[in-house]
Amino acid sequence: MQVAVIGSGYVGLVSGACFADFGHHVICVDTDAAKIERLQRGEIPIFEPGLEALVQSNVSSGRLGFVSDAGDAVPQADVVFLAVGTPSRRGDGHADLTYVYAAAADVAKFLRGYTVVVSKSTVPVGTGDEVESIIRRVAPDADFDVASNPEFLREGAAIDDFKRPDRIVVGVESERAEDTLRELYRPLYLNEAPLVVTDRRTAELTKYAANAFLALKIGFINEIADLCEAVGANVQNVARGIGLDKRIGPKFLNSGPGYGGSCFPKDTLALSRTAHVAQSPMSIVDAVISANDARKKAMAARIIEAAGGDVAGKTIAILGLTFKPNTDDMRDAPSLVIVPALQNAGATIRAFDPEGMDEAAKHFDNVTFTTGTYECLNGADLAVIITEWNEFRAIDLGRAAQMLSSKVLVDLRNIYQPSEVTRAGLTYISVGRPDVVRGKASPASLTVVANP
Repeated sequence: MQVAVIGSGYVGLVSGACFADFGHHVICVDTDAAKIERLQRGEIPIFEPGLEALVQSNVSSGRLGFVSDAGDAVPQADVVFLAVGTPSRRGDGHADLTYVYAAAADVAKFLRGYTVVVSKSTVPVGTGDEVESIIRRVAPDADFDVASNPEFLREGAAIDDFKRPDRIVVGVESERAEDTLRELYRPLYLNEAPLVVTDRRTAELTKYAANAFLALKIGFINEIADLCEAVGANVQNVARGIGLDKRIGPKFLNSGPGYGGSCFPKDTLALSRTAHVAQSPMSIVDAVISANDARKKAMAARIIEAAGGDVAGKTIAILGLTFKPNTDDMRDAPSLVIVPALQNAGATIRAFDPEGMDEAAKHFDNVTFTTGTYECLNGADLAVIITEWNEFRAIDLGRAAQMLSSKVLVDLRNIYQPSEVTRAGLTYISVGRPDVVRGKASPASLTVVANP
């Protein structure tokens, strides 16, 4: 099939490359001419494992191309995906649909023959209706359908998620559109990937509901972690105990400094705003948003406490800046709250991230970026792990203890066992586990017994 993808950002580029790898002919469109020139040279503007090789392979085969004008891609397309950004709108938190509506109007000018226009972007309920109205207004004689096909890609594992999905959700208003999208995804559902076909509005809401529920799990386990610290319990064991229940599952039950990234923060906020407009407020989602914002601020306070209550004049080594490993994405990363808070308290920051420092440099002032873990640690007072990159999981702890003047390691991702850290001579502060000071666990600060 002939496919056009409008928007060559994270979702558009991954989707286009994967569709091309299935044997379809794909042209990705982006109004950023400089980005298109980079892609045409084989340069990938984002970090995603395996993406560079996948793009180069399909460009070489002639199945994947890049242009800056929709007129060079849309007329011959059977399916046109809208994969442009939907950031939070300044001031009210609603999804900003400016780019979606502009893309729809642009696509409408070039439609030739029957075409399915598909929203791949994460959009509020009813957006497909407006996209259809825009296209009808611009091209009243066009033969087309509008569908919703939300993406469920995890940054750092996007290619595998696309090729081996838990499910494919398709929202359509006609059998003709359904048949077209079934043919497009045939390589996947031949491999028994579940295809969920529903109406357009239900598909749009499914994406928001999925992200909100996962954010809820993160918020829940973080609050359990706080309770664990208060009563002397271990959150990792609690998470394992509940995660083995098949009704709950183990994923997204790792406590930490709060969620970030391109999806959860903006999608939970957009869902909350949609619910309020519909006069059906979602108090649980509202609580998750508030708790996550507070969580990031609390992590800065935890680091200051670990430094003895004062970081003025101290140097803090920050390991990991991106919101998660295997990506260079800094959007709503916990570090964006934690680092400025430490600086405002008087700390000097040195930082290292395997892939995210170029992006991080756009967000931070007066941060010294280093070229490796030990350069970052050398001469610092204490170290903080914010992102659980694999290379931080095997630090030479003895060497780290020699480098850190206060011999304190704050691990906001619980990637070490307390005993191995304290054996190296470090004071270890983690999340949701009993405090450990040089190999000796502190007693629980509170014992609660019901009906003694």
